[in-house]
Amino acid sequence: MAFDQVRQRRLSDDIVERLEGMILEGTLRAGERLPAERVLAEQFGVSRPSLREAIQKLVAKGMLISRQGGGNYVVETLGSTFSDPLMQLLESNPESQRDLLEFRHTLEASCAFYAAKRATELDRERLKVAFEALLDCYAREDQVTRAEEGAADANFHLAIAEASHNAVLLHTIRGLFDLLKRNVVINIGGMYQQRSETRDMLISQHRELYLAIIEGRAEDAREISSRHILYVQEVLDEVRQQVQRVARAERRKGL
Repeated sequence: MAFDQVRQRRLSDDIVERLEGMILEGTLRAGERLPAERVLAEQFGVSRPSLREAIQKLVAKGMLISRQGGGNYVVETLGSTFSDPLMQLLESNPESQRDLLEFRHTLEASCAFYAAKRATELDRERLKVAFEALLDCYAREDQVTRAEEGAADANFHLAIAEASHNAVLLHTIRGLFDLLKRNVVINIGGMYQQRSETRDMLISQHRELYLAIIEGRAEDAREISSRHILYVQEVLDEVRQQVQRVARAERRKGL
């Protein structure tokens, strides 16, 4: 039997992964200065050249900034906005994708509740436009790209946040907007393959949510939004389990 060769990783890549993990979990915060190279190298049990190489890679990624004679810092914008480097970390981490759905579960249910209570006629008109754009994507099933559908989905939820008239909710959703789009794009492909009824379910859920907000049914809007995210989580759990089963079967086939 044949096995793929194991590629040897550079030590600096392991250090990068360790530092990225510390940034992702919040151990290293935005704007925070890293310990001196000598101290950090001792803590990690690595050489200073390997540590410097790792820091240079993180600077290139936009995670860190090096100041002449002033040390190395986590970039200021990392904690206040969902910048590209942080999105790359979140996208590449399956646990973070689950965390994002859990966060959306709470956040979007609140947006829907307040939107149903507070939406003005102008808000309802904007929500209608966003909903019709999403329906158009669903209708063009074979012609629409995943990116288009993801953008339409995210725009619909952004319109709900705008209608909530809660500045914190709105700016949080705006900060999440690109991440939300990418999360939808990542999710829908696997969901459509996993369950044939997924597209019809999403259309139905979005329509129910839209009508509940338009008709001012706040509690219904919150419940429908919550149920929508729970459905997405359920299907994606099935997708992950199926991927694991297929990978396990492939490994057995090779033995």
